[in-house]
This record gives sequence, structure tokens and C-alpha cells, in this order.
Amino acid sequence: MHPALQGALIGLGIGAFLYLFEYIMLSKAANERAKKLNRKAELDPTERTRMSTMLRFALVLPVGFAFVFWWVWG
Repeated sequence: MHPALQGALIGLGIGAFLYLFEYIMLSKAANERAKKLNRKAELDPTERTRMSTMLRFALVLPVGFAFVFWWVWG
């Protein structure tokens, strides 16, 4: 397998894991806050911004990994 493709796949896996982990942690915090305040659970604007930033990072990560793998092992 070409090193750039391997790096992109590894970066995609890591990015997906990080995005899912962040979503689970923010959802957990929102559920706990909603339970404490007797409200419906929803993400506040700061958490929405964190999720969009994390999504952009997760989308750029495969490109970065592909470049680094190609540069080092290609």
C-alpha cells in the first residue's frame, strides 16, 4: 500500500475517533447539566463551536498524515 494512502487512512481513523470521543463527552456534560437544571439536553454555543472546530481538525488530519507518511516513508 502506498505510504500516503496508509497515512490518510490512519489519519481518518484517528480523526473519526477523536470527533466521536469529543461528541460523547460534550453530550454527557450537556445531559448532566440538563438533569441538574430540569431542562431538555442541548449543546450550548460554545460546545457547538468546539464540535465544528473538531470536525475541521478531523477533516484536515488525514491530509496531514498522508503528507507526513509520504514525506518520511515515500
